[in-house]
Amino acid sequence: MSDTSSFQLAQPFGSIPALVLAQAQERPEHTALVLGSTRLNYAQLAQGMRQAACALQQQGLQAGDVVAICASTSVPYVLAYLGALQAGVVVAPLAPSATAEHLSAMLDNAEAKLLLRDAEVAAQWPLASTAERPCIALDDNPQAGTRWSDWLAEVPAGQAPQPIQPTPQWPFNLIYSSGTTGVPKGIVQSWGMRWSHVNRAVTNGYGTDAVSLCATPLYSNTTLVAVLPTLALGGTLVMMRKFDAAQYLQLAQAERATHTMLVPVQYQRLLDCPAFDQTDLTLLQNKFCTSAPFKTALKSEVLRRWPGRLIEYYGMTEGGVRCELHCHQFPDKLHTVGRAGPDADLRFIDEEGQELPKGAQGEIVGRSAGMMTGYHRQPDKTREAEWISPSGERFIRSGDVGQMDADGFIVLGDRKKDMIITGGFNVYPSDIEAVMLQHPEVRECAVIGVPSDAWGESPVAYVVTQPGSSPQAADLQQWLNSRVGKTQRVADLVIHAQLPRSEIGKVLKRELRTLYASQASQTSASAA
Repeated sequence: MSDTSSFQLAQPFGSIPALVLAQAQERPEHTALVLGSTRLNYAQLAQGMRQAACALQQQGLQAGDVVAICASTSVPYVLAYLGALQAGVVVAPLAPSATAEHLSAMLDNAEAKLLLRDAEVAAQWPLASTAERPCIALDDNPQAGTRWSDWLAEVPAGQAPQPIQPTPQWPFNLIYSSGTTGVPKGIVQSWGMRWSHVNRAVTNGYGTDAVSLCATPLYSNTTLVAVLPTLALGGTLVMMRKFDAAQYLQLAQAERATHTMLVPVQYQRLLDCPAFDQTDLTLLQNKFCTSAPFKTALKSEVLRRWPGRLIEYYGMTEGGVRCELHCHQFPDKLHTVGRAGPDADLRFIDEEGQELPKGAQGEIVGRSAGMMTGYHRQPDKTREAEWISPSGERFIRSGDVGQMDADGFIVLGDRKKDMIITGGFNVYPSDIEAVMLQHPEVRECAVIGVPSDAWGESPVAYVVTQPGSSPQAADLQQWLNSRVGKTQRVADLVIHAQLPRSEIGKVLKRELRTLYASQASQTSASAA
């Protein structure tokens, strides 16, 4: 790492775009970004970043204003993101997979003054460009707005952006939650929060020799916690427009990747890929996983077949709650999500918000260096997400139930909203899912609660079977119900081709509940 970077990182607070510019000064020819056939060195990255910053300022955006980006992964996307940061403009990356209704709601909530998108998004979300909110086409397709290249060409040659003086409290980006329970909320992350992410990355080997392979979309915090530190610390960022297991393996070997951040379903697909055992992954020693439950059996298989460090992160985009499980060091703790991170304070509270004694099961709340400022323009939702300790400290509520074992490792239960109350008893879907996954013909399982006149709610299991197997649903239901408690017995079991997931691998139980209700309604109508 350069002397300039080391000096900046030694400070209590600093600027990510300033670090990127320092890399361009000291190692201009070093490869910064690889995407498809495009390769940018740090000098080119810095130049594109400066142009984007100037274009934003020329458009009239000032520090603290919001720009929304909704597009597939591309080089202009990265340049626009970094340029916005250099101009002090807050970035709101929106998921192209969201509905047009949700995208419009997020755009309005963000009060974005500019929208950057591509033609594919414009076709699904035909939002007209207006004087109040212009649209820029990142892919140069005029159907999406003003061409990106034309927009940048309006910046006079050699012009430098107006300097900014960020503080730790400045809003850095506005990340919208995955929306698994409705319209996503805008999570305001500060410059100070992102600076803590960069400092944490240093301890995980990110630096000038790192080659980080990212295969998740840029709107996700999962991606950003790898992308931003890689570039700030002078590494090489290799990106994929869309994850494909065989292509990922080819890239990892060809680019000599050393770091990767993946979600659990991607690890599973890589291990299932015929090319996996023939691919040289000896350099890819720093593997990270987050965003969705990482099953014990899958962790074990990754450790067995893919040597090196494997670190699972449990946390939230909102911050506060943060655990790390160094799987390679604690193979007997793979059923947990690890211990509290170095700077994290975790507590457990009951339904009334009272702190529970160590070892008791309750909702996990956390406090750490990286915590959201709040939900954008939703003070009531922000207060709901906070827990204030008896001594007045602010914690973020996870919405997850868990408990700490005798060694300080966190054993995770379920989301509070996914808990099923049947006949007055609390039933945790993960307990039922764990039993179902023991069946040799079952590959995946998701348990939901559905309305019941007799019990209030009843558990229903959705099952994905192993390739080549064809068990009967009734047989699986009987097998499961003979092995769980009376209140855990499922009222129905549905064999499904695949579980609905978000782009970062979270099972969308809301969609399963909607699907089940629809099918039940159709059945009732047919019977009538």
